Amino acid sequence: MTGASTPRWQTGPSLAEPLPMTLRVYQKLTAGFAPLATLLIKRRLKQGKEEAARVDERRGVAAHVRPHGPLVWIHGASVGEVLAAAGLIERLRALNLRILLTSGTVTSASVVEKRFPPDIIHQFIPYDAPRFVARFLDHWQPSLALFIESDLWPNLILASAARRLPMVLINGRMSQRSFPRWRRAAATIGTLLGKFDICLAQSRMDAERFSALGSRNVITTGNLKMDVDPPPADPARLERLMAVTRGRPVIVAASTHPGEEEILLDVHRTLTGVFPTLLTVIVPRHPHRGEQIGGLVEAVGLQTALRSREQLPTAATAVYVADTMGELGLFYRLAPIVFMGGSLIEHGGQNPIEAVKLGASIVHGPHVSNFSDVYRALDDEGGAFTAGDVDALVRRFGQLLSDDHARQTSIDAATAVVERLGGALDRTLSALEPYLLQLQIEQGAADA
Repeated sequence: MTGASTPRWQTGPSLAEPLPMTLRVYQKLTAGFAPLATLLIKRRLKQGKEEAARVDERRGVAAHVRPHGPLVWIHGASVGEVLAAAGLIERLRALNLRILLTSGTVTSASVVEKRFPPDIIHQFIPYDAPRFVARFLDHWQPSLALFIESDLWPNLILASAARRLPMVLINGRMSQRSFPRWRRAAATIGTLLGKFDICLAQSRMDAERFSALGSRNVITTGNLKMDVDPPPADPARLERLMAVTRGRPVIVAASTHPGEEEILLDVHRTLTGVFPTLLTVIVPRHPHRGEQIGGLVEAVGLQTALRSREQLPTAATAVYVADTMGELGLFYRLAPIVFMGGSLIEHGGQNPIEAVKLGASIVHGPHVSNFSDVYRALDDEGGAFTAGDVDALVRRFGQLLSDDHARQTSIDAATAVVERLGGALDRTLSALEPYLLQLQIEQGAADA
């Protein structure tokens, strides 16, 4: 196996280095956070950002017994990172390794429950206070830690390193926006990144940025999201939706953010001059915004229906608000044209790969820094199209709605790009091979 470092457990202890002032101050401040955790939890419960039955996990209190033998701990911030690890988790399970999966959002916990095998242990990541982190690590005693992308909590990383826990940053991403900010805190980020044995970066640019910030053993493995299976859809629900929309042109606006729906409603009203039966499906990134979006639709004189109310679109429905969790696979299969949200505002764009894998022609705004390499490749090959305002969106949607050949050509091009950019899962597993071999040896001894 080429490029991976020797696992830390084989290298012997390294000399302790003094922490930069920023991290020492952070540790002291967060040491006093524990008494305030109750207030934070109460506020987050009111905001729907915590599960009442699981708040103790935020204090590092485990909800499950630790399984026997070696344990691989995988951490991702939210839904996208968790799903990116799906293929990796499947391969690790095939090696008879136990998995602890942590994340920080209610939506990601829901996705794990719906889409992952029941033997995958999910826990909410503890708040980054030394007491909570220590409690978490004392209970789980992970054998290997895999951090996805860039969710780096200082106490969690420093405490794990102090316990000589091998850590690998996988699917590493350092955005153009984040990089200069971290450069201004070079000692801080350099210390944290230096605790990882390997950094597996999504792209050559990400690899260069991680190296510049202090990562060691940086390897470009590609984007794991390219290898993720498309999201599932309930066949009966899909058939019912297709029945009530049959004969109508349909556009899906996926994972939209505030400020985008107003633009998309203007686009819809203009397009209906040529496509009078057009149905626009808006799938908000945060489903709790469904009522608000429904109000925006009604305010411009259009009829709407909300999926959270178990409503289906009728012939009179102009805009269908799909404000439910875990049904993007359903709507990607429903429509041949998908607008990717988070790209008309400076959010950085949402992941287009799942939509491509389900046969959609992609339209997006100009702000796609979160997936810049993917969008650049799609745009260059004609697999996706940039449109930054109402007029441009109207022209692009109009072309794709009226020209079946142009739409299919873009779908074929997008599919070819995603296939070409795949393979990150195999490269990631190759880089992890020394660690996994060691864990398999330990698992065999534990099972004997």
